[in-house]
Amino acid sequence: MNTREAAAPLMQVPSLLFKQLRPKQWTKNLLIFAAPLFSFETVNASSLIDSIVGFFLLCFVSGCVYIVNDYMDREADRNHPIKRHRPMASGELSPALALLFGALLLSTSLVISYFLNPLFTALLVLYFAMNVAYSLRLKHVVIIDIMIIAAGFVLRAIAGGLVIHVPFTPWFLLCTMLLSLFLAIGKRRHELVLLENEKTSHRKVLEHYSVELLDQFSSIVTTATIISYSLFTFTSGRTIHLMWTIPLVIYGMFRYLYLIHIEKKGGAPDRILFEDMHILVTVLVYVGSVIGILAYFE
Repeated sequence: MNTREAAAPLMQVPSLLFKQLRPKQWTKNLLIFAAPLFSFETVNASSLIDSIVGFFLLCFVSGCVYIVNDYMDREADRNHPIKRHRPMASGELSPALALLFGALLLSTSLVISYFLNPLFTALLVLYFAMNVAYSLRLKHVVIIDIMIIAAGFVLRAIAGGLVIHVPFTPWFLLCTMLLSLFLAIGKRRHELVLLENEKTSHRKVLEHYSVELLDQFSSIVTTATIISYSLFTFTSGRTIHLMWTIPLVIYGMFRYLYLIHIEKKGGAPDRILFEDMHILVTVLVYVGSVIGILAYFE
């Protein structure tokens, strides 16, 4: 039977719907816990529970974005060596059913988010609208496509503060934006190398990029990120001893560049977090260091 016509049995639909939400990519939403991390001394059980609820709401809304994105890209995804196995692209999941499920999940998530913070609801609406615009049009606009991906990470960071009512410093948001650009550029570079011979058949915007251009972007953003994070540790209003985490940030970024250029990885930053032991250990040590420094020196 043709793959596009091989609909899954009814019992498999719930698992396919869950898979359609791309739970493996929910690690991106862990950024919402940046607010509790840098404000842990004021975090109580209630705010921690709110952060966890906010995390899942953000995961559900981002899952709805993936539904829209996969619906729009299902034809192109069938030509991709990895994405062709997605539920809609493979033909196992009905596109109409996926859209209906997404609409119900989105509306429910927005209603629940209102009780955490109305501004958090507004942010989720903005996040969803921005990413739908990305799926419909902006992903085809060179440079803007990368910036939209980065903006999604910035909104995640802001969401963490809104959920527990803690403000962020401009330096932290700048660092988040630059680091997100760094990851987005690496993702585009990986796609460009992977689909070098048929890059326009899957993602049209790739024809406007070159490896050399993306490498130059990466160099600029890497430098800016390290400088901005260093300034953040000195000007955030917290202890100056946060500067001891700077080498961890530098190592993490250099390790990621190594994976992109030498190991030919970088297409899925969320998977690399768990697949590369060096980056995973670096992240864990970084989190532990921030908590230890803020607990001891403040």
